[in-house]
Amino acid sequence: MGLFDGCFLLSDYDGTVAGSDGVIAEETKEALRYFTSEGGLFTVSTGRSFQGFPFFSPDFINCPVLLANGALAYDYRAGKKVFFDYIDPDKGFLAVNTVIEAFPEVSVEMYGFGTTYCIHPNEMTLNHFGYQELDYRIIDRPEQAAPPWVKIMIGAGPQVGIEVQRYLDGRIDDPAYLATYMSFVELMKKGVNKGTGLKKLARFLGVKDENIYSVGDGYNDVDMLKASALSFCPSNGEPEALEAADVIVRSNSDGAVIDVIERLEKLRRGK
Repeated sequence: MGLFDGCFLLSDYDGTVAGSDGVIAEETKEALRYFTSEGGLFTVSTGRSFQGFPFFSPDFINCPVLLANGALAYDYRAGKKVFFDYIDPDKGFLAVNTVIEAFPEVSVEMYGFGTTYCIHPNEMTLNHFGYQELDYRIIDRPEQAAPPWVKIMIGAGPQVGIEVQRYLDGRIDDPAYLATYMSFVELMKKGVNKGTGLKKLARFLGVKDENIYSVGDGYNDVDMLKASALSFCPSNGEPEALEAADVIVRSNSDGAVIDVIERLEKLRRGK
């Protein structure tokens, strides 16, 4: 039996398992190889869409990846979806039309499983697509975006983003937004987040709740951190994640995930 048999570790990608340069350090990969070689299950839980996550590696990821903030679990080895909690098309059309009617200056990104659509691309969206190296199709209205969509992102900037969230309150209940002060407002199927995705994937893998561990640095990681038996946040994480986590570890550029694995090793050895 391996030291980490039964352990399920999920890590956010950007700002957590990857360094500030967006690359997973070789030392981190080596620690993950050790974790999985000792029976641990490791995967990434990211806000990125399927088309925005080209980082799967069977070398150290040994179970399906959680994408789009928990809405999609994809088994890269088998080449198939494990589950896909997509936005109801009629509700999505209503939400987007409601937003762009009230805030015509914002951009709208609509993420299908394999295609990304954009209404009124602005500088924020272009930078976002450029960072992820995403191809996209410009459309004029949401009805031109073929459903289903795993998530919708409103590029509004921090101040307008808060106004968009306030405007949606009482008008749109499903899809629901991830509350944030950031430049984008993310809309997802009501009740779906990284926490629900974690639990759903754990059940699929047959993992007990007490063996679920997670590490993340952002506001969209809060539900995942709270749903774990023990959760970790890099020291340079966002305030919401730092508050939600049980343990603060080294920064993402100083081996946050290595720190997590070292702590889990001590826990498993009873030290």
